[in-house]
Amino acid sequence: MGRLPYLRKRKLFPHERPTMKALVIGAGGVGRAIVNIASRKSFITEMVVADRTLSRAEEAVTRVKDSRFSAAEVNAAELEDVRALIRKVKPDVVINAVDPRFVMPIFLSCEIENTNYIDMAMSLSRPHPHYPNSETGVKLGDEQFARDWNWGERQIYALVGMGIEPGMSDVFARYAEDHLFSRIDSITIFDGSNLTVEGYDFAPSFSIWTTIEECLNPPLVWEDGRGWYTTEPFSEIEVFDFPEGIGPVECVNVEHEEVVLIPQKVDAKKVNFKYGLGAQFITTLKTIHMLGMDRKDHVDVQGIQVSPRDLLAAALPDPATLGSRMKGKTCAGALVKGLNKDGKPYACYMYNVVDNEWSMSEYGDQAVVWQTAINPVIAMELIHKGIWKPEGVVGPEWFDAKPFLDLLPSYGTEWKIRDEDPSGIEV
Repeated sequence: MGRLPYLRKRKLFPHERPTMKALVIGAGGVGRAIVNIASRKSFITEMVVADRTLSRAEEAVTRVKDSRFSAAEVNAAELEDVRALIRKVKPDVVINAVDPRFVMPIFLSCEIENTNYIDMAMSLSRPHPHYPNSETGVKLGDEQFARDWNWGERQIYALVGMGIEPGMSDVFARYAEDHLFSRIDSITIFDGSNLTVEGYDFAPSFSIWTTIEECLNPPLVWEDGRGWYTTEPFSEIEVFDFPEGIGPVECVNVEHEEVVLIPQKVDAKKVNFKYGLGAQFITTLKTIHMLGMDRKDHVDVQGIQVSPRDLLAAALPDPATLGSRMKGKTCAGALVKGLNKDGKPYACYMYNVVDNEWSMSEYGDQAVVWQTAINPVIAMELIHKGIWKPEGVVGPEWFDAKPFLDLLPSYGTEWKIRDEDPSGIEV
């Protein structure tokens, strides 16, 4: 895409404005949770939540019973539809809370309309056409970072990957470099849970569309001296013992945004992401792939064009509705290994755990979506206060991590550090 029309009049930076008016696109589990969390924050002066299904947006607004919040209808796949809504609402920032397949229409709409943007998942990757399991093609977020020049020129920002993972995990990585380590040998993001859903043998706690995209694409790894490369799906199986009673979970490499973002600002010899799927979930995903149910292209079903992945997503229960049936905890964190500030071998796991029972009782949102949703709201607060001052296309590790982590308790959650075995780390 070529150069978009440049608007000469500079927009005020968020910290120069007395207001924080947000437009949230997507009223699924995460979008609803964002609305719920934001309703408890006084720095939000107005928030519009929009969805393709107006009734879903209206339901999200009805839950909070707050005059600052209103609902709208939008088709996130249609750039002109998103642009029209942005012009109508005139927000200080747009929060993208829909599937990553809709990242670019929303991202470009904000760019054209000279409006700030935050997302929790970045633009989709495309595997290498000949060597998908060894070489990168188009990486996650490449389409967004390619347009950094225009966002910087317009003096607006796109804060990308600002969920839990990516998001808080990236904040952990930045904190580790600034405060804990003099040399970082490796950063592995470990995501795991012991969540169960009563009445279902298979019911993902997050969007199955996104889960398939992450798990069945070739995993991305970064190494100093080699750069980014890929491996086969479900590579490097490892059992990781998650904290606070979650326990050991079988984890594998998956494609994830942290591997793109962290190496850009944190000096580490290796960065990868491991998802605690468990043996049964891995087997199910492999079966989905074997049957072709992960395909995004359309197939003919008795004269009707249907995407197998969309059909699968429609057939499974909406993760936003599963909270009352869920039990257990979810954990997101970064395992960092290297030398501490004194030059001695050191390893630690920095993490955040959310108990579904707590998030349901306190907010009415299940643990996974709530844990994701708090992060863009915290980022909005830091930007509003002028503590974080983003410009152009940036990730969470572009900024000082401590103010973010200091705010977590005011949102009802906390982060912790668990020391790990440093054996094998060379001085």
